[in-house]
Amino acid sequence: MKPVSEFCRMQLLVIAATAGELQDRGIISQYADIAITGVGVPATLYNLLQFLQQKKYDLVVQAGIAGSFSPQYSPGTVVMVQQDCFADLGMEEAGQFTSIYQTAFSDKNEFPFTNGWLINTTMLTGTNHLPLVKGITVNTVTDDTGRLQQLQQHFAPDIETMEGAALHYACLRQKIPFVQLRSISNKVGVRDKSQWKIPEAVDCLNTALVPLLEQLKSH
Repeated sequence: MKPVSEFCRMQLLVIAATAGELQDRGIISQYADIAITGVGVPATLYNLLQFLQQKKYDLVVQAGIAGSFSPQYSPGTVVMVQQDCFADLGMEEAGQFTSIYQTAFSDKNEFPFTNGWLINTTMLTGTNHLPLVKGITVNTVTDDTGRLQQLQQHFAPDIETMEGAALHYACLRQKIPFVQLRSISNKVGVRDKSQWKIPEAVDCLNTALVPLLEQLKSH
């Protein structure tokens, strides 16, 4: 992985699905441009590419909250996603899901994919204390037990979001280094919002994000 020291005087872009995920936009804007891309893959892809066409950026940081599949990553834990995928792109037949990358419709190793995954090869100095996790991106968040078991069986994910793979796909295609920072807000499958810790997750996310941007700009 490339060390962050290779990127000096960086032009940074911070993106988030919603404005509420970035608490300190006044502070963040001192270090980076900010883009609110919207929720979901289509909005993220379109709006991120619009920003990337308007200005040359050295690094894109996506900051947001996520659901966790693993008890290892409890609410408030901040992680860095090393690999992600479009986990609901495929076929559902007789109650069984088949990823498109397991079929003849798509080459699982055609750039920017590696065995169906979008793998980040940029490692930032200063984030080595953060757990590196495997993420999946879905268009539909669900509490269906059968569907959740299928996702775990096929992908063995650590976390789930609705935008992460869009970041990986766009930046890998554009050859722009990127980081996906996520703070855990809930356990995947729990639809009881009283058990979600969104404010706490956002606090932890921004506590990690601002020092990272400070460090990047200090090089």
